[in-house]
Amino acid sequence: MKIILAGVLAALFFSSTFVLNRAMSLEGGHWVWSASLRYFWMLALLVAGLLLFRRRLLVESFRLYVRHIVFWTLAGSVGFGVFYALITFSASYTPGWVVAATWQTTILATPVVLLAFGRAVPLRALLLTLLIFAGVLLVNWEQAAVGSWRDVLLGAVPVLLAAFAYPFGNQLVWEARQGGQRRLPRIDSPAMDDPFCRVLLLTMGSLPLWAILIAVTTPPPPSMDQVTGTALVALLSGIAATSLFLYARHAAKSASELAAADCTQSMEVVFSLAGEAILLGGALPGPMGWLGILLTMFGLMLYLRVQNVR
Repeated sequence: MKIILAGVLAALFFSSTFVLNRAMSLEGGHWVWSASLRYFWMLALLVAGLLLFRRRLLVESFRLYVRHIVFWTLAGSVGFGVFYALITFSASYTPGWVVAATWQTTILATPVVLLAFGRAVPLRALLLTLLIFAGVLLVNWEQAAVGSWRDVLLGAVPVLLAAFAYPFGNQLVWEARQGGQRRLPRIDSPAMDDPFCRVLLLTMGSLPLWAILIAVTTPPPPSMDQVTGTALVALLSGIAATSLFLYARHAAKSASELAAADCTQSMEVVFSLAGEAILLGGALPGPMGWLGILLTMFGLMLYLRVQNVR
């Protein structure tokens, strides 16, 4: 229950990403700035917070980063960089709640990622993720009916790829902390037990990717509203939500508990839909969209029951 509650609270804060990214996109903000500025803000906030309250852990985090720089660059670039670049790109083509609904394919991706790392996943759990995926398909099918398939593809396909990148990057950190993977370093440190330190290490690891994206795309300078918006996303989603989510994942002691923690992120759909309707005046979904959301939520409840999470 502790893992589930932390995950749901993280989903509430994560939903700010979809709503604010959509708002910045509608105002003409370039997706590269929406993505990269969030992590520049996160770096500043995390360093300042740890410097004030956990200075020893901050020093230890820098030491771990330098010692395992290749590992953190890989984990941060995939788990934070690729994931969030694709999420912000998709916000230019589809409403935030649709992005949030499509993002729930991470529940389907998580068992695949766990299997790739040699972790056991119950077959019933895999089958129930298909029910959740069916709900995602219905949501995007409705969007194609009211818009265009081009926008649906440009909005959905990047999110599908991001759904695999995020759990893969986080699982790299989990595996390094637990040990047992030959190709990954065994990182045993007090900083690995602190969620803020883990977020800081992944954020530093993502910086090379942001530098490359800015150099390649050469976006126009961001507006002050975009700078402010990304700061808010960094605080709510990047710091609060990510730390809560990593806390839930690292409190897990088995593959089933890991999958359950990831499964709580289905609540992002509900929170994003409410936020976009209230703050941006977004249109509510039609019958097919509501059916897709209900299927996703029903799949979540069945999934938790199968996993025997109490």
